[in-house]
Amino acid sequence: MFKGLSAFPLTPLKEERIDEHAFIALINRSLEAKVDSIGVLGSTGSYMYLSREERRRVIELSVREARDTPVMASISELRLRDVLALAEDAQQAGVRAVLLAPVSYQPLREEEVFSLYEEVSRHVSVPICVYDNPRTTRFTFSDELHGRIAALPHVQSIKIPGVSDDYIEAKERISRLRSVVPGKFALGISGDDCAATGLNAGCDVWYSVLGGLFPRICLELTRHAQAGRADEAVRVSAQLAPIWSLFNRYGSMRTAAAIAIRQGWMSAPGLPLPLAPVPASDMEQIADCLDALA
Repeated sequence: MFKGLSAFPLTPLKEERIDEHAFIALINRSLEAKVDSIGVLGSTGSYMYLSREERRRVIELSVREARDTPVMASISELRLRDVLALAEDAQQAGVRAVLLAPVSYQPLREEEVFSLYEEVSRHVSVPICVYDNPRTTRFTFSDELHGRIAALPHVQSIKIPGVSDDYIEAKERISRLRSVVPGKFALGISGDDCAATGLNAGCDVWYSVLGGLFPRICLELTRHAQAGRADEAVRVSAQLAPIWSLFNRYGSMRTAAAIAIRQGWMSAPGLPLPLAPVPASDMEQIADCLDALA
């Protein structure tokens, strides 16, 4: 489950409803490329903007379309009660893993975050991936806390934020995490712009936003890194520098939405209002890159 390329698609909206046709088309792009897994309802998938019913429908569509390809779904919510309800929905729909971030309106303490994962681990029967996303949740995991959570039943992976561009620093970061988690635990990189560095430094999986749009080139990068061809992985990533620039400026969600709209894969604005995709004028700056990928 936790290896290679995990593609994270958008959840396209049309007139404030899930555009099922567009969503299925995005899922099938990843399936045709033969990604290793699909992650739905991540940050790019708008999970915090969707109702329980909408999230259940997204998961059902994903599992149905994916067939033998493993699907992981986010169960993150503000209240533990709702997290457990979402976990039950996801498991009944047939997911192979769940993704959980410590989201909260009030800032959380470490013991509160630990108790969240401890309680969820008691109620699920599928693997749990810890979603470490301080930019969104405003919560920063200590390595000690990661170690405590990793020792809980069913916790098998961490979706870590971006690592340093410097390979040595990235390698040290991954090594520090390795020292506090179990031996067969999976570490996954989620910062697309530093995915090549993260994979080369020892991450097991790339949890990828761009993989939900252009899975083939993301698979190429991933396979190079898995085979030890570090320079080739870096070379492929460098080809995507114009996209990484917009990711860093606007965030991956708004940029991914603008790309999908430009390519005709979903209708504008595609995001839950009041969110808006990157302006079309800025997309023209990376037109050559997108045309080459298409």
